[in-house]
Amino acid sequence: MENPDNSTRCPWCGTDPLYVAYHDREWGRPERDPHRLFELLCLESFQAGLSWITVLRKREAFRAAFHGFRPGVLASWDEADVARLLQDPGIIRHRGKIEATLRAARAFLQIEAAEGFSPFLWSFVGGAPLVNHPASMAQVPASTPQSEAMSKALKARGFSFVGPTITYAFMQAAGLVNDHLAGCPSR
Repeated sequence: MENPDNSTRCPWCGTDPLYVAYHDREWGRPERDPHRLFELLCLESFQAGLSWITVLRKREAFRAAFHGFRPGVLASWDEADVARLLQDPGIIRHRGKIEATLRAARAFLQIEAAEGFSPFLWSFVGGAPLVNHPASMAQVPASTPQSEAMSKALKARGFSFVGPTITYAFMQAAGLVNDHLAGCPSR
């Protein structure tokens, strides 16, 4: 499948320079840093019901508002911090998603102390990226048994806004799954 710019890049990123750079430099690259994984999972949670480009365009504002998504900082935030964030026009101002991020920070700290957040997440794919071979976007699933298991486990640990579709998008973005289309230069 070709893009409007005649490249063989995955077509979902279109031609928006920010989206193309994200596709080419980040999406699908295996990430193992627990703090980067936490940030990405939180941002994917904010994406629920929206387009990823919306979150991507606000990513720097999110990083500033959430103090770099440092779980140790966010875990201590309270209602006053939620109220402050709800006034920040640079982010997606959704009370449920903001509160979910603060709960996720507390859950992250527990998982990190017990087994490590990165090994916990990577365990759902056996520690190595699952490499799929989709020829078209129609062959890319919205969720998988692995994303369903991850979703269930994250919810059991205190996360929310992490349904199987969100966790699959996270797995793709964090490189736990390689869903770059056949022929894509980033594959």
